Amino acid sequence: MGGTGSSRRAFVAGAAAAGGAVAGAAVTLGAGPAAAAQADVPVGAPAAAASQAAGARQTVAVLGGGVAGLTAAHELAERGFAVTVYERRALGGKARSMDVPDSAKGNRRPLPAEHGFRFIPGIYHNLPDTMRRIPFPGKANGVWDNLVAPPEMMFARTGKEELRGPIPWPGHKPAQLTLDEIRRALGGLLETVAGLPAHEAAYFLNRAVVFLTSCDERRDDTWESTPWWEFTRAAQMSETYQRILAVGVTRNIVATKAEEASTRTVGTLGEAFVFNLLGRGADGPPDRILDAPTNEAWIDPWVAHLTSLGVEFKVGWSVRELVFGAGRIQSVAIEDPGGTRRSVTADHYVQAMPVEHARRTWGSELRAADPQLARCDKLETDWMTGIQFYLTERPQIVHGHFNCIDSPWSLTAIAQAEHWPKRDFPADYGDGVAVDCLSVDISEWDKPGILYGKTAKQCTREQVAREVWAQLKAALNDTGRTVLKDGTLHSWFLDPGVDGIGGPNPTNDDELLIHPVGTFHNRPSAETRIPNLYLSGDYVAVDIDLATMEGANASARQAVNALLDRVGSDAPRCTVQALFRAPEIEVLKRHDRTRYRLGLRNAFDLG
Repeated sequence: MGGTGSSRRAFVAGAAAAGGAVAGAAVTLGAGPAAAAQADVPVGAPAAAASQAAGARQTVAVLGGGVAGLTAAHELAERGFAVTVYERRALGGKARSMDVPDSAKGNRRPLPAEHGFRFIPGIYHNLPDTMRRIPFPGKANGVWDNLVAPPEMMFARTGKEELRGPIPWPGHKPAQLTLDEIRRALGGLLETVAGLPAHEAAYFLNRAVVFLTSCDERRDDTWESTPWWEFTRAAQMSETYQRILAVGVTRNIVATKAEEASTRTVGTLGEAFVFNLLGRGADGPPDRILDAPTNEAWIDPWVAHLTSLGVEFKVGWSVRELVFGAGRIQSVAIEDPGGTRRSVTADHYVQAMPVEHARRTWGSELRAADPQLARCDKLETDWMTGIQFYLTERPQIVHGHFNCIDSPWSLTAIAQAEHWPKRDFPADYGDGVAVDCLSVDISEWDKPGILYGKTAKQCTREQVAREVWAQLKAALNDTGRTVLKDGTLHSWFLDPGVDGIGGPNPTNDDELLIHPVGTFHNRPSAETRIPNLYLSGDYVAVDIDLATMEGANASARQAVNALLDRVGSDAPRCTVQALFRAPEIEVLKRHDRTRYRLGLRNAFDLG
């Protein structure tokens, strides 16, 4: 099995060098920071007040260059702030695509890789709004026009028939939302995709109606403290019910164990997709992906647009500490690509880093100044990491995503080349031999596999690749048809953020926020008690209660609005669109609010 021999250190160094080229082309606005030459020399104005000189724009240091950071930079730059983005590795964060080192031959581009495949459903509204505002040649709606909709999806069962279902779009007409319509829609979906016993399907439909009609107070209290496994009575149901409706929508999709996952989180996501399928409150189809590698279709045009707005980028710069004093952030200690520690100052700071990295930069005095920062220590993350397999034949699997719900490592995947109509994969990428990229997400890293009997963390990189390939074949080649052939495997690429696996101390630079019961109450707001610090990221409290690009985007908008409010700006506020709430269902929720306050269960709850 071919692979990649590139080390994480070499990969990060290459990304930093590329980012430096982007930063070199940046245009600085007002008092935008410039690189200092000596260690511990302040970068930017010596004090926040310095940038208030006549005609100078207020400066903002955005700490992190993922979706949250780029969104904050976008909104701030449009409102006249001088913005510098500090990113430790590569712009785009977990959402970026990347090049497989040493894979290009001739005039082709390197093989495209990624942390995990993109998924931009119609329940998103804030992220699509940003995408529409990123220019792309020949596209009236910017990079949003680079979204395409796979027509179907599949549950791949090991040792059982696959469960394949169409995704009803385009031309879908909004449905009238009555409980009977919702029951029919969900019932049809379960019959088509799940093949459940009738009594189990009926019970799950009842649980769906209970959640749909539950008031916000019941969701935030009762359902936030109830595991999804318990809410759906999965322990008393068939294996099919457990694998599809309990494990399949928790571990395989959001990397959280069904026995621990908050019903509020899982139910809110499910509710949004039901409305999406019914055509209500949707930006588009329930499943959308990009029509090219992510950087080509989205991230690179975004960075170019932000550069044109005057945003400056510092890639390879790692935030070490937020220096707190006199009730404010005085500066940020940052290590530059050469390892020199520098002091960065600005008028305002938007920290757009993943929570597991952000909280390492908060000292005890800063945490004491805002208790919600300390509560972030209770937020949990887990591993959900991608691996790509490059094939010399296009696999005939499904025209969209598929979920290997019986796989020990909870695999989900998509074959990408057919969804990139303007790309000739062998002509455009690699050595001309590989014709497709099978992109796989590994959501379970702590259960033994089928090949070596070891967890993913205990395996070497080569063993992880072999194990995932074996689990894919077990799920797809078990019905008399050979879908994946060993002879067609060209090479593979495992996300470089995973390091030290197979050894005593495996690490992952890109863990995913997960949602055990109680998580909702520990998520911080974008506005902090520190007057010049704002938080942005998918761990921040937003309407979509899930670690998503939509959540990252919405939190950045909230952070910018909080900043505008604090400085008394007359600039227009960012729009922040909440998840769709069906007016027809709100009537039932109001009735449930009365029952909840009286200590009664939901009227549809049969127990």
